[in-house]
Amino acid sequence: MAPEVVTPALLRRWPLPEPGAGKDSRGHLLVLGGSASTPGAVLLAGVSALRAGAGKLAIATAASGASALAVAVPEAQVIGLPEDGEGSIDARAADRVVLRSEAADAVVAGPGLDDPERAAALLAAVLPRIGMPLVLDALGTAYLTDHPRGLRHLDGRAVVTANPTELAHLAGRDEPSTRQEILDAAAEVARENDVVVLAGAEDKLIVSPDGRAWIVEGGGPGLGVSGSGDVQAGIVAGLLARGGEPAQAAAWGAYLHARAGERLAGSVGRVGYLARDLPGVVPTVLGELA
Repeated sequence: MAPEVVTPALLRRWPLPEPGAGKDSRGHLLVLGGSASTPGAVLLAGVSALRAGAGKLAIATAASGASALAVAVPEAQVIGLPEDGEGSIDARAADRVVLRSEAADAVVAGPGLDDPERAAALLAAVLPRIGMPLVLDALGTAYLTDHPRGLRHLDGRAVVTANPTELAHLAGRDEPSTRQEILDAAAEVARENDVVVLAGAEDKLIVSPDGRAWIVEGGGPGLGVSGSGDVQAGIVAGLLARGGEPAQAAAWGAYLHARAGERLAGSVGRVGYLARDLPGVVPTVLGELA
């Protein structure tokens, strides 16, 4: 079955939960990721979640960058976690992360993790012990590659955001290049792991475990820039924290990300804007859909 095109009319028929007046009513997000060499990814994800309407933000990241990150994102609580000799978050930090996650309405795990093996080890010590909605992003997908069906305890309340290379690893097949190949691989991963998959390059495909599929077209080549995926993962996670359903959060998040890219293409240029520019456009696009 062909995926349904995500349009403003579709999203208005699929409205997000009302935001409410206070920060607690809009949800509490925990971002887990980063390393000594990649602290910016969790900043992008966390700020994007707030721009998507999440009410409270905590960031758990490598200790060496925690102080600077706390200044850069004064809206967040920043938790510095122990690092190994390579500057990656040490898997021994798992107990602290799990304890902190108990206050969260949603978690995004993966932005800025810098090594697949270390990422998989850290998340293997964390993810089986959490029960709230989850976005698994970037090298965080190495956990699911190493632990097939490792998110089924969440009963479908997880979104996996993956580029074509990550999707190929998850599906155990050659890297997909056409829309149909991406759709087929995403459908397999969604079904086998009981997760919503958000994948693609120029166009974004969303597939739910029951086989429903949507496509967000456009966005432009400018979105192919370092950090753009972290922004998209943060938007989706922010919508989950607000109470959106996984497929809904993925469809809305992909649409907001694409339209933000198009707005910046018009004001800055088709390419050349930065991932850090995207979050500031999100509230305007959201407001137009209200």
